[in-house]
Amino acid sequence: MIKLIKENKEDFLPLLLLGDEQLSSIGKYIDRSDLFALYDGGLRCVCAVTDEDGTLEIQNLATDERYQRRGYASSMLRYVFLHYKGRYDRVILGTGDVPGILAFYRSFGFEETHRVPDYFTTHYDHPIIDSGILLRDKVYLARKL
Repeated sequence: MIKLIKENKEDFLPLLLLGDEQLSSIGKYIDRSDLFALYDGGLRCVCAVTDEDGTLEIQNLATDERYQRRGYASSMLRYVFLHYKGRYDRVILGTGDVPGILAFYRSFGFEETHRVPDYFTTHYDHPIIDSGILLRDKVYLARKL
């Protein structure tokens, strides 16, 4: 079951911090985002989505580490696509340059649009390592809804 969270979004910070390790970064979008939470016998996955000048942007997609690779993020993406279909033409997101993560998003039809060089090394107060890779560039992806 997926719920739209309208209150007490800060209760979801432990999970949101898996998708975005810096609290100040989450603070820039959490209050103005639609926050979705997927439950399956407990909280499994969250997704924060914002409207950026008429473009839908996935700001954060995170699955509890104990339940990763079980289809929860895939289910969440499919839900988000259906929820916004007809209201937006496309959806974008930015992520680290990690082959497995990029392959996941490409499997949903996302294509790379551009990169922001050294984004993670200049916008975060500590090194961000994902899947053993030190993140530097932010990779932006887009797909039609």
